[in-house]
Amino acid sequence: MPRFLVVLDVDSTLIENEVIELLADAAGSGAAVAAITARAMNGEVDFEESLRARVSTLAGLPQSVFDEVSRRVTVTQGVPEMIAGVRAAGGRVAVVSGGFHEIIDPVATRLGLDYWRANRLELVHGVLTGGLVGPVIDGRAKAETLAEWALDFGVPLSRTVAVGDGANDLPMMEITGLSVGFDAKAPVRDEADVLMDVRDLSQLLPLLGLRG
Repeated sequence: MPRFLVVLDVDSTLIENEVIELLADAAGSGAAVAAITARAMNGEVDFEESLRARVSTLAGLPQSVFDEVSRRVTVTQGVPEMIAGVRAAGGRVAVVSGGFHEIIDPVATRLGLDYWRANRLELVHGVLTGGLVGPVIDGRAKAETLAEWALDFGVPLSRTVAVGDGANDLPMMEITGLSVGFDAKAPVRDEADVLMDVRDLSQLLPLLGLRG
């Protein structure tokens, strides 16, 4: 049975939420941030520029906001079944996100993911500064990360699967063996190998020949 490395986007893919919007709601900037997010996911603005603009609105939020937002995060239907099926066939499941480690880490740990990578928000004395720490995980970084994990796992790119919904997922979709647009925005709908419009990630299994 073939083994695959499945790499998913997080916001609106692995989970039903856009975490930056949940954080912005707490900061009172929800509507403005949601508008920027929509433009970024449709490829209308540079991802890093849009991310920094959205994160800047979070300045002053206390670290406790991470716990509040985490309680609002909902994992997409079919995720546990998909992970179990891929892992049973000797594969691995990972996520790479333009979102944030502070929210993704507990989700990834709970789901038993093999790899995950995201952005990190800057905190000073327990308060968000409105900045980021380290290099931004943008579209190019997503592609580089997928290739890095495939090498670590020892599978060719032809045995990798990228699942996402937004324009920043396109670079990893371009290098992968199978690209899946999950309830995807227009740019991804034009480029993905397969479109999946029912929000149930267990649908990946029959695509990979892992379930009848």
